Amino acid sequence: MGLVYADIELINLADETLCEEGYLPKEKVRSIPINVMADSGAIRLTINESIRSKLGLKIRSSMDVLLADGSKINLPVAGPVRIKFKERDCITDAYVLPNNEEPLLGAVPLELMDLIIIPTAQKIDYNPLHPDGPLGSLK
Repeated sequence: MGLVYADIELINLADETLCEEGYLPKEKVRSIPINVMADSGAIRLTINESIRSKLGLKIRSSMDVLLADGSKINLPVAGPVRIKFKERDCITDAYVLPNNEEPLLGAVPLELMDLIIIPTAQKIDYNPLHPDGPLGSLK
């Protein structure tokens, strides 16, 4: 067992919306494939400044965030961004780390796409209870 990584695609949702409305050609929609660590201890998607810049995501706010070592930092929050994993997707904002820090796929997007972390296989995949699509919960 060890760290679990996954290949996902990030898409600038503002670009995608402009494309759907006919204002931006499809080839101009900014997107990037990345390999991300699945981290159920992290709350949301966390990208680095390099990824944010390539996607052209706007900084929307900032938030104080607790790190794994217990320290607190204030991070920019950028978005909106669409996350795609295989045939599933979700829309969210992202914390932005400086420089080229490692991106993380946190608990909220994992839940929104109904994905599970399989440590023994070192991968994430669809929840086997819902193989045909994500099942949300309002409990």
